[in-house]
Amino acid sequence: MEGTQNPVVSRSVEEVFGDFRGRRAGLLKALSTDVRKFYHECDPDKENLCLYGLPNETWEVNLPVDEVPPELPEPALGINFARDGMPEKDWISLVAVHSDSWLISVAFYFGARFGFGKNERKRLFQMINDLPTIFEVITGNAKQSKDQSANNHNSSRTKPSGVKASKMSPPPREDDESGEDEEDDEQGAVCGACGDNHDDFWICCDACEKWFHGKCVKITPAKAEHIKHYKCPTCSTNKKIKA
Repeated sequence: MEGTQNPVVSRSVEEVFGDFRGRRAGLLKALSTDVRKFYHECDPDKENLCLYGLPNETWEVNLPVDEVPPELPEPALGINFARDGMPEKDWISLVAVHSDSWLISVAFYFGARFGFGKNERKRLFQMINDLPTIFEVITGNAKQSKDQSANNHNSSRTKPSGVKASKMSPPPREDDESGEDEEDDEQGAVCGACGDNHDDFWICCDACEKWFHGKCVKITPAKAEHIKHYKCPTCSTNKKIKA
């Protein structure tokens, strides 16, 4: 019919959340395991650049799209201009905060576009909120849920701090004995690369003491057996730069 538009193909909450997780995983790679590559691509002498997380768990630094209005909400513009104006750690944290905001805006843009009702929007937010934010993962403040921690607390507390056996959960984070926050005592660490806490082979960095899934840092159980002191990609790169 003349004057009508093609109907929008509906998507489920799970599909929108899957898109969110894919983009989030890509952004986490940019700000953790791929941080040196990301840093160098954000040259302040270039034009306004944005960090994009893609649904296939990859990332790219690129110029903003030309379309007005854009097909999707755009991430923070000009992240490269602030790179050399503050400590690197603070700049990475700032990009992480903006990335979290962008992920939420994209997810709820899809929710509006696909006609999600109140219950669907609530379920989508709950699924998103069950994951630690990128900022929490990057700064090391990510917490494991109470239920997961309760199941893993007894078995993981006694594990050593070095290379870990496969198919185990990460240890709970050590808390201040003052007991200021009772919830923190029941919550544990998540992977410093992907931000998830599912059971897998785990390895702990002896430099920053963050935990990683072996597959996220390309370490197999067999390879781990021959590692006396493990350093994650970020710590290894920082050591080379200082040298």
